[in-house]
Amino acid sequence: MRHILIPFPTLWDDLQFEACKADWSARFLPHFTQPRDFDVRWDFDVRGFIAAQVAAWRGRAAGVFSSSDYPGAFAAAAIADQLGLCGPGAANVLRAAHKLRARQAMNAVAPVKHALVDPAAVADPPFGFPCFVKPVKGTYSMFARRVADAAQLRAFLGSREVQDYTRYFLRIFNELWAEHTGDPVDGRFFIAEEPLAGAQVTVEGMVTRGHVTIFGVVDTVFHPGTQSFARFVYPSRLPHAAQSEMARVATAAVAALGMDNTLFNFEMFWDAGRGAQIIEFNPRLCGQFGDLYQRVDGKNSYVAALELACGLTPEWPRRQGAYRIAASVPLRVFRPVHVQRAPKPVEVREINEGCPEALIWSEVATGMNLDDFHQEDGASVRYGVINLAADSETAILARCEEIRRRLGFEFVDLEPGA
Repeated sequence: MRHILIPFPTLWDDLQFEACKADWSARFLPHFTQPRDFDVRWDFDVRGFIAAQVAAWRGRAAGVFSSSDYPGAFAAAAIADQLGLCGPGAANVLRAAHKLRARQAMNAVAPVKHALVDPAAVADPPFGFPCFVKPVKGTYSMFARRVADAAQLRAFLGSREVQDYTRYFLRIFNELWAEHTGDPVDGRFFIAEEPLAGAQVTVEGMVTRGHVTIFGVVDTVFHPGTQSFARFVYPSRLPHAAQSEMARVATAAVAALGMDNTLFNFEMFWDAGRGAQIIEFNPRLCGQFGDLYQRVDGKNSYVAALELACGLTPEWPRRQGAYRIAASVPLRVFRPVHVQRAPKPVEVREINEGCPEALIWSEVATGMNLDDFHQEDGASVRYGVINLAADSETAILARCEEIRRRLGFEFVDLEPGA
């Protein structure tokens, strides 16, 4: 039995480990640390945490990994370094998660025009407007925006929300960045990039001792007229040749980034004229997609993460699952609302037990207000997720709507200024 340390566990960890328990429980024993990913405060002592975990697990842990984007991926790599365990290296993870440094490395494979933006002295990007702006250390889609002109850029970067994000939220990143890299371009900066277009996907895989294995290509579907995710669908409907080219680009970019012994995912666009365009790279597994692969291919990416953390070489099956297609469907509101009713955890669990082909996540409680659109894409707020598998996308959407109704969420509009 190998003991695996899981720093800053996420809710997806709970759901995914349970979904694939039969495939790992006889070989691995995961240990979740505290606090959980969602409960990490801006002033958390991450270096003290790393030191404490190293002292507690030296000679006991066989591996360590985290699906937490921030600060879990960095902390897990640092702990692995100090324990002499398999991992990508803390400095490598930090540089790969830094949008500017990662873009500079990946431009040898798939060039994208870009420029550093200092919120304290905003200059127009040399390639002009419109452009896409995001923090050099982003988390999911937080504060990533398309801006139309110089006035909009300055208004966005001058907003209180952006200032709070760079001043408080990124304190942990900046502390680790200074310690491990000494690079002066820390988390207070943003990056502007030329607009990219095409069909958006996630290309996920792993690299083990320099060998890259692509798990698959997951299609991203948006709500019309927005940048709000409507669903993620696996396997992709793009032509085989397009998927093969994106896999080639991902493999080359992993090498350019110097990444090894880790799971990873790329967000990309596919355009028939321009080919594969890298939006960004994430040096971790995508917790939301683990069971999608399990339903279709026969193996959850969390099992591969456990194996790789121990220095093993995971095998990856193809199309050995029970279903032809799987999807992750975020549930969203597009206006400020008060949660009049949300299902209790026991209700969610009971509904999920009656739908073994699903994973259901509610992230709100009765009495909450959903009105902070800055935390996501600026247009919507997610209140839950339904992962589901079937033999067609039509069947998935119908079943998802049935589950959503059974969950019984009720919302009322918030009055302006409430």
